[in-house]
Amino acid sequence: MGKPTGFMEYKREEIRHRPVSERVDDYFEINIPHPVEVLQRQAARCMDCGIPFCHAAGCPVRNRIPEFNDLIYRNRWREALDILHATNNFPEITGRICPAPCEESCTLSINSDPVLIKHIEFQIVERGFEEGWIVPQPAETKTGKRVAVIGSGPAGLAAAQQLARAGHDVVLFEKDDKIGGLLRYGIPDFKLDKRVIDRRLKQMHAEGVEFETGVNIGVDISLRYIRSRFDAVVLTMGAGQPRDLKVDGREMENVHFAMEYLAQQNHVNAGAHIPGDQRISAKGKTVVVIGGGDTGSDCIGTSRRQGAKEIHQFEIMPQPPERGNQAEPWPIWPKVIRTSTSQEEGCTRRWCVLTKTLTGQGNRVTGLEGCEVEWTADDDGRMQMKELPGSEFSMDCDLVLLAMGFVHVVHEGLINELGVELDARGNVVRDENYMSTEPGVFVAGDTGRGASLVVWAINEGRDAAASVDRWLTG
Repeated sequence: MGKPTGFMEYKREEIRHRPVSERVDDYFEINIPHPVEVLQRQAARCMDCGIPFCHAAGCPVRNRIPEFNDLIYRNRWREALDILHATNNFPEITGRICPAPCEESCTLSINSDPVLIKHIEFQIVERGFEEGWIVPQPAETKTGKRVAVIGSGPAGLAAAQQLARAGHDVVLFEKDDKIGGLLRYGIPDFKLDKRVIDRRLKQMHAEGVEFETGVNIGVDISLRYIRSRFDAVVLTMGAGQPRDLKVDGREMENVHFAMEYLAQQNHVNAGAHIPGDQRISAKGKTVVVIGGGDTGSDCIGTSRRQGAKEIHQFEIMPQPPERGNQAEPWPIWPKVIRTSTSQEEGCTRRWCVLTKTLTGQGNRVTGLEGCEVEWTADDDGRMQMKELPGSEFSMDCDLVLLAMGFVHVVHEGLINELGVELDARGNVVRDENYMSTEPGVFVAGDTGRGASLVVWAINEGRDAAASVDRWLTG
């Protein structure tokens, strides 16, 4: 514990962001890191609790948070980096885009503001790269076993790195043109600069991980061929099947899934040329984003940077309270209203809105008809939705983006060919060792868990790699 009275002496100091008027004109990252002296004050607020719920309950990768906070307060950055990397392969990713459940479970959250854990983590790993402390860690001996990891999102990257360090020959397959999965093409650059991914890939390549891009297993190459050439397979394709909007007018050409929209802009930022008739642009348009989560916020920030005239975000669920209620006591993640940096840049938010119909001319949507809904609990406590009479409305719109979440891994192709058992929600079933019902085929991340957080994907990638290693070597 760096300073026993630190939590009483210092207040939480939120990280700063580039001014809205400046950042909406580009796609550069928006966070402004704290100076070292500010960061050390923030680390001093950690109380080194007898039971650190930030570590034990809030952090899926089980980061040793009190330890690295203490080390930062004492200016021992190299040791803090080692502590951080002991549980998390990619703190530069989680330090940028994780929603930080660790902070909500911080003991200070009971009656005060939590420790600035996420930003401290971010600064530790960035200092590590600046100082040249982060170097390849190749295996000292090789096992002679070959492992195929299919899907290069956070779960696949973590599994591949852990397996390579354990001495296995690892090939990471990705259907897109570059490694990174949704980290590269689903997360906007203003939240995650793609150079952050590339510098970590250099380390992984030096550790022996082979990258195969533009290969869709189950389409370009059969799984039978993969299984004949590898001793084990790890499925980490994510939960890529988006939840669709089943209303009249959905088929119109200017109604798009969020990932189609976000991925295209990331391709453009990376230098790709998209013909004008194929570009999805919000410039000068009235945009409706259906879905109130993080993906919806990413659509808002991207639309704002493209020059949208108006942006409306609809959420079907009720507006959360400003503070948690008794049904969600600390350290449970509270359902409270949160305003993202993209929403701060300008949009109209509405809750309890049901989209009924999309109207248009020809193949293009020009309007939306909807109504308000009310949620009530039935006799079993389950929430039921009903439309509110007289709440119907219509509005003009030029672009509709569907950001209603993801239901499960894509079944067409690889999953259907494999024939593994699926659960009731369409996720791939796996046992306590992450193995599917097909021997030698392991499952990690959203492919088996369903759509979740990046930090859960990293954790499952690490744990699945450990299971693969035990299965291959005993």
